[in-house]
Formats: sequence, structure tokens, C-alpha cells
Amino acid sequence: MSDETVLRGEYKVPGGKLVAADVTVRDGALADVRVSGDFFLEPDDALDRLGGALLGRPATASVAELAAAIDGALDPGVTLVGFTTESVAIAVRRALGHATSWHDHTFELLRMPPQHPALHCALDQVLAEELVAGRRGPTLRFWDWVEPAVVIGSFQSLRNEVDAEAAERHGITVVRRVSGGGAMFMEAGNCITFSLVVPASLVDGLSYEQSYAFLDDWVLGALADVGVQASYAGLNDIASPAGKIAGAAQKRLAGGAVLHHVTMAYDIDADKMLEVLRIGREKLSDKGTTSANKRVDPVRSQTGMPRADVIAAFEAHFRSRYRTVDGALTDAELERAAHLVETRFGTPEWTARVP
Repeated sequence: MSDETVLRGEYKVPGGKLVAADVTVRDGALADVRVSGDFFLEPDDALDRLGGALLGRPATASVAELAAAIDGALDPGVTLVGFTTESVAIAVRRALGHATSWHDHTFELLRMPPQHPALHCALDQVLAEELVAGRRGPTLRFWDWVEPAVVIGSFQSLRNEVDAEAAERHGITVVRRVSGGGAMFMEAGNCITFSLVVPASLVDGLSYEQSYAFLDDWVLGALADVGVQASYAGLNDIASPAGKIAGAAQKRLAGGAVLHHVTMAYDIDADKMLEVLRIGREKLSDKGTTSANKRVDPVRSQTGMPRADVIAAFEAHFRSRYRTVDGALTDAELERAAHLVETRFGTPEWTARVP
């Protein structure tokens, strides 16, 4: 007898529609695929071709392979609105258990007293490694700190990004994180920063650009809750009509963990930021503006809410969408993070790894 199972997977396209796939697997191959959702598709009879193109494909096929098979079966005149062939493939992969959805996981919300930014960077690495090791599930952790800092991306040049004399004059520490992306200017109370650690299965089949928008879809919803209409702009920026609000950074660890974090401007001292950060004309022109002061529009000016209330609203929104429990860092995790500060994140060698 053949080994046959019927499975279901769903994928909500960020800013788009829901795609569902009911999949029958027989002897390790796709025997039947039924696609449905609230998307738009013309002509109507193209719906059968979405699933029919996958019949006989190995149940281990990648998103790229499945999407290519569907692309090859569709006529040039077929129009997909609110979804793509990739989103169909992701729904199929979720049905097969290779990819997961938000609702397949329980997230721990971690809170802690203010810490040095270097310890926050170390905790990012520790929590991602703990997920890879299977000792911890996915987490959401908001940062709090006292020491003013600039946190630069893993691959940024220290001297090209930070004015060392201005940083010393303002008592600002420079820390390098493990993820790429740009510099974060952080004074206590002037921004909102969180780290999200998730299994790689959650972004299975998504490009880096797609995964940024996917992992921050809830952030756009949380901003709407506090009266800010925002959208993704470019690779990793979140913006409102009034200007840029936030930037995201990401690192994918070998073994299956994704570290994703966002820094959101709450009440930035733009003049001090411009003294400390070397923001070049080319970067400003790429963002479509001639003044760095206009690049960041604080959340405070758009909401009128205290920072703590904005964070509370974000936490509440996340809980309303995903299964979330309160969690805590273990002594072992804190000890490991402290060790990493001493041996890596707090050392001049790491901070100046790219001089």
C-alpha cells in the first residue's frame, strides 16, 4: 500500500492576500494540490493549473522549484493579483512541514531591566544559538538601556560611520552587532528597539527582502494601533508619509535560526546624531532627501504617546496575533552573554573588526 496523507498549509502575503494549499502526498510525491484563497486570478480556469503543475513533484522540492513549475504551466496572459507563484509554493511547503507559519510556534516575550547595549548584542547571539540547539523556542525581546550608544552593523567601517571625537565628547559608546545593516543611534528613551529570534522554517522560501517585510508585518499593524500608517520602503526601512520611522537588520545562523531586529525612532536628537554619525551624501540621495535631519521622523511626534505606552501597545498587538507567553532569561544565558561581552562585544578588536 502507498503511504498517503492529506495536509494543509497557508501563507499570508505581506500587504497581499491569503493563499492556502491542500496537498495529498503519495509515495513521496505530490499526488494532488488544491489551491484556494482570497486572491484575484484571471482567467478563472487558471486556478486548476496552479495545483496541477505540481503533480508528481517530489515532496522535498524547494520553493524555487515549485514556483518554477507553476510559472511554466501558466500562459503569459494569466494575471495574479495579491499573490505570486512563490506564495503558492510557500503554502505547499508549509503543508508538507518544511516551512512553518507564525501559528505553529509559541513565542516567549522576554523583559529585563536596562542593560548595556553590548550585553543586548551578546544576548541576540545567545538566544539565536539557544534556538539552534533546541534549548529555547522563538522569542521577542524589547531592549532597555542607560548608556548612550551607537550600534553599528557587522560589516560597517568604524571610522567611516562614527566620528570618534564627537562620540567621546557626548559620552557615547560604540558597539558592533552580529547582523548587517546600518548604524543605530541610541540614547535612553529616544528609540524603541526589539529583537525577534525565529526558526528559519518561518521564512522558508523567502528572499532576504521578502523576509524583512514578512517578519515586520505585525509591526505595521502595531503602528496602526497607535495611529501611525506605515509601510515597508526599500529593503529594510519602515516609513510613514511623514518620513522614515525605523530600520531593520537580520542575520541567519547556520543550523536554522534567524535573528531579526528593528530600531524605531521615538524622540531622536537629530543634531547630536549628525555630529556622531558620518552620514554621507550618497546615502542621503539614495533615500531621496538632502537633509539627514529629515530622514527620521520620531514616533513621539506622530502619536503623542509616552514611549512605555507605545511599547505596551506593540506587545499587546503581538499577543493578539500570535501565541505568546511571558518568559525569562536563564542564569546560563546571562552568564554566556556576559562572557561574550568580555571576549567579543566589549572588546576593541571586535568593535574595529572593520576599521
